[in-house]
Amino acid sequence: MKRLAAVILTASMGLALAGCSGNPYKEGVSQLESKKYKQAEASFKEAVNTADAYRGIGIACWEQKEYKAALKAFKNAVKAGTKENATLYNLMGGCALKLDDGKSALSYYEKGLAASGSSDELKKEMEYNVIVSYEKMQNWEKAKSKLNEYLEKYPDDETAKKEVEFLETR
Repeated sequence: MKRLAAVILTASMGLALAGCSGNPYKEGVSQLESKKYKQAEASFKEAVNTADAYRGIGIACWEQKEYKAALKAFKNAVKAGTKENATLYNLMGGCALKLDDGKSALSYYEKGLAASGSSDELKKEMEYNVIVSYEKMQNWEKAKSKLNEYLEKYPDDETAKKEVEFLETR
């Protein structure tokens, strides 16, 4: 009887300790904050049953410049029901640009610009990246048009002013 009680006590303690091993999603968030991207990616992969975990994997991959993997994770996050917002679409657009897919990038930036609740700074970044997307597609006229609209809103943007010079050669 004592042996059975010891086995039950040992098993109970083992289960309790296993439950204390932590939440992989929360560990992944903490690791992202500590810039431990490889560990964060691994933690999020343990928790891939949630949309937020996919988003976390995407961010970890983005930070490691693994844009194809990041974009795949972000797409999985959307499929799994993550909150679609401007920040997510901006990251997806950034991945697509890095992968030389201007058409997809443009689509993501347009979705991001249509999303509510984004900061003025984020909107400005996405509006500029719309121009870059058109350039990737070699649609010079549309890029010029969007650049003119952009400069009307942001006349002091030095990078955009240099972009005018670039587009004049096209």
